[in-house]
Amino acid sequence: MAINQVPVKPENVFQLEIESLDLEAQGVAHREGKVVFVQGALPRETVRAEVLKRKSSYEKARTVEILKTSYSRVEPKCPHFGVCGGCSMQHLEFSSQVAIKARVLEDQLWHLARIKPETVLRPLEGPQWGYRHRARLGCRLVNKKGGMLVGFHEKGSSFVADMTQCHVLPKFVSDMLVPLRALIGGLSVADRAPQIELAVGHEVTAMVLRHLAPLTPADEKSLRDFADKYHVQWWLQPAGPGSVYRFYPDDGPVLSYRLPEFGITMPFLPTDFTQVNHVTNEAMVSQALRLLDVQPTDRVADLFCGLGNFSLPLATQAAEVVGVEGSDVLTTRAQENAVVNGLGHKTRFFAKNLFELTPQEWDRWGYFDRLLIDPPREGALAVCTALAQTSRRPRRIVYVSCNPATLARINCCF
Repeated sequence: MAINQVPVKPENVFQLEIESLDLEAQGVAHREGKVVFVQGALPRETVRAEVLKRKSSYEKARTVEILKTSYSRVEPKCPHFGVCGGCSMQHLEFSSQVAIKARVLEDQLWHLARIKPETVLRPLEGPQWGYRHRARLGCRLVNKKGGMLVGFHEKGSSFVADMTQCHVLPKFVSDMLVPLRALIGGLSVADRAPQIELAVGHEVTAMVLRHLAPLTPADEKSLRDFADKYHVQWWLQPAGPGSVYRFYPDDGPVLSYRLPEFGITMPFLPTDFTQVNHVTNEAMVSQALRLLDVQPTDRVADLFCGLGNFSLPLATQAAEVVGVEGSDVLTTRAQENAVVNGLGHKTRFFAKNLFELTPQEWDRWGYFDRLLIDPPREGALAVCTALAQTSRRPRRIVYVSCNPATLARINCCF
């Protein structure tokens, strides 16, 4: 089965046996002692692949022809799949996607830390489609393609994909992609409006228009008309991230998401970091708190607390929760969110660069019965090093990670 009509250089085409899949949905094979990452290939497939890049320890390739097809391969639902960079696994059956991600985690734990988990919990699963509640959509005026394009960037490119639908976005957002083309293309700043940041809350959908030139009164009217028709909230960003402000409507619901199990409503700004998938976030918070097993008399620390995604649910169960984050702005807003939810008396937030945490500083914060760590992709090496060197360790630690490699490496600290 040929899957790519792009001309190839025969001298760079090789037959490969695909052994596994990485988290970027690239098939992993070996050739002449090197690892080969193959775009478009799945485990247990035999493919002909063209090598595009050669390094000393690995090669990058793309699938030209599938000689033996995996039983897990399916027809992608989206017509833009393979060009659009918004997702990478639609050609793989959904339950197999979940299983492969779990296997990657186990492989990283073993290869990087020589750890085999005593217990592996069932993976958390959310909906397959319509789950993406956060997105950054590029806007680009391309006359050769009929005018304004609004969508994700093409895979491995700065070009904006020519997309008219997206099945991973909520359907009502997908249905807005073509009207957004007309809206942005009709603005006086059409060639100076590079992106739209999307944030879907429980009561309102916000869109942040990044514009590099002032809007005219006619532009502003067009945005208001669009907001009224499609029930969205426009925010504007005329400069850096700190310049974002709510434009229209200036009243109505506040952008927020909910954690109903804990009675929490979390206000946020459309440019804040929040989890992409609301359903999975609810399940993740619930499971993390079950594992932490917080008692009513416990003092709990939440490191890399952000806006309080874990801190506030923890505060419904603990005597005191201390949230620490690297930004004064975020910790101030986390405390405001605690007050909104009636938990201000049980929470305290402060700013600290946790990538520089020392054992001495950890000890000065006092004893914590439980600890939750939810770092960015870089991991929490300094935190774990400090914990390994102190005698004041919590009775239980739950570490939430979005990067299996950094998660595996921190286990080497203990």
